[in-house]
Amino acid sequence: MENEADNQRRRGRKARIVVLGSINMDFVTRVTRLPQPGETLPGHAFDCRAGGKGANQAVAIARLGADSTLIGCVGDDALGEQLIAGLRAEGVQVKHVRRVRGCGSGAASISVDAEGQNTIAVVPGANARLLPQDVRALEELIEQADALLMQLEVPLRTVAAAARIARRHKIPVILDCAPAPDDGLPATLRGIDILSPNQTEAASLTGLPCGSVMEAEQAARALIRRHDPGLVVIKLGGDGAIAHAGVRETLVAPAFPVRAIDATAAGDAFTAALIVHLAEGARLGESMRFACAAGALAATRAGAQEAMPTRAEVDRLLKRPQAKITLRPDLRTRDSRRGSPDR
Repeated sequence: MENEADNQRRRGRKARIVVLGSINMDFVTRVTRLPQPGETLPGHAFDCRAGGKGANQAVAIARLGADSTLIGCVGDDALGEQLIAGLRAEGVQVKHVRRVRGCGSGAASISVDAEGQNTIAVVPGANARLLPQDVRALEELIEQADALLMQLEVPLRTVAAAARIARRHKIPVILDCAPAPDDGLPATLRGIDILSPNQTEAASLTGLPCGSVMEAEQAARALIRRHDPGLVVIKLGGDGAIAHAGVRETLVAPAFPVRAIDATAAGDAFTAALIVHLAEGARLGESMRFACAAGALAATRAGAQEAMPTRAEVDRLLKRPQAKITLRPDLRTRDSRRGSPDR
């Protein structure tokens, strides 16, 4: 993700990604349509599945063939045991997942409609106990990573502490802006290498509409002005994704045509795939296409972690004829000193 010499050193070994984030149990209800405020609707199916954006992304990274280490917390309840066992079975390194005494594990209530769209309410539980001192104790782990991936389902001060450590050691940081804070991103998160909200989160963070590629480009420009990231990547669901660095053209990555049944973790698959491919030394355009393929595959399956695609599945989808990425291949970020993707 930095220069050709770094790329040469990485070839022949797995990319090492550290994920700092949430670990939840998802309680999923399937409905014909999403309920309006104050409305009660009958559901036609219910399931209990492992989730949490941090855990989802850690599983996706492992399935895509990278070395995946998760920093997080679970409770000392039966759900915590189940969540850790599931992560370990997926090949995620869970040595740094702490069990919090006297606290329940995180939980999410998810409604999914017939078109695969969803609404999600999260109770953080033990995720709220992931503290700055936890990440400061793991500075050496972060220093040795090829990239640090974070979301916002754990305390903001903890995310900021990890970002400072990564910046000190010139480790690229990607921040999935979910959920978007009501008061916006704090000043402590200025200068992140890559900000990656979805269109709803981008609209919330900027106050601008984000329902089209053109609107997303304007939202990306606003995010760059306000938060000074090296790159903004906005996920647009069925419209694909865009990447904008504040200079030159906007990269537009078209969506892959699939029959979506559950978009719950499609964004997590996208973000994980993007960081894996960039950490392997791929160009940004190639990485966006790889990420769109991973997100599309995840949307064709129910659940969160179990919906994450494997590397072989993504590679097969990429071999199908698709629309080309619409950007010159020499995109540069405004500030290569921070280790942002410069390809």
